[in-house]
Amino acid sequence: MPILEKIRRIFNSNINDLLDRVEDPEKILNQLLEDMQHELKEVKIQVAAAIRDGNKFEAQYKENLESADKWETRAIMLIQNGNDARAKEALRRKRSFADLAESFREQFEAQQGSVSVLKDGLATLEQKIEEAKHKRALLIARQRRAEAERTIHQTVSGIPDSSALNAFERIQNRVLDTEADAEALGEMRQYSLEEEFDEMDKNDEIDDELARLKARLKD
Repeated sequence: MPILEKIRRIFNSNINDLLDRVEDPEKILNQLLEDMQHELKEVKIQVAAAIRDGNKFEAQYKENLESADKWETRAIMLIQNGNDARAKEALRRKRSFADLAESFREQFEAQQGSVSVLKDGLATLEQKIEEAKHKRALLIARQRRAEAERTIHQTVSGIPDSSALNAFERIQNRVLDTEADAEALGEMRQYSLEEEFDEMDKNDEIDDELARLKARLKD
């Protein structure tokens, strides 16, 4: 797959669609980020290879240009020595190296354009990966919060009102009954004590009356 096609495929990845089809969004987000990091590594390798090829074209351009200059210098020397036949041969060699130099120059310039495009794509990919990292953290946090809320709602809805509230009401009624019994026992105890004291008062009055009668009989 061409390198630019790889970059476009990564950019066009629809994370939301993937999240809709998986049970563990955190797992798929981590996998997506891992895939993007792997693609980034491959892109860097291919960018480096493109730069290396460009450097080769530049070196071959310079090498052939130097060879053309050398053969031109030789042709000048041969002309000065009156050897036109050899001079023509030197100029033909010069033209051959000059043509090669021109071809490598064109290849070098074209490769520079490709490298520039690849570098821009690489920078964009690195930026997208950084954005994906931040987005992953946000989505994972939102997913965990949603799961926590869902668990709470499921727990609350799973407790039937009749069983839970009735249990509390029964316990409350039992406590109220116990309190009422204790209060009634307390009142009964208080009433019993009052009766006992009243009876004692009556006995004291009778004793007093008996004493008065005895005293009167003695008189």
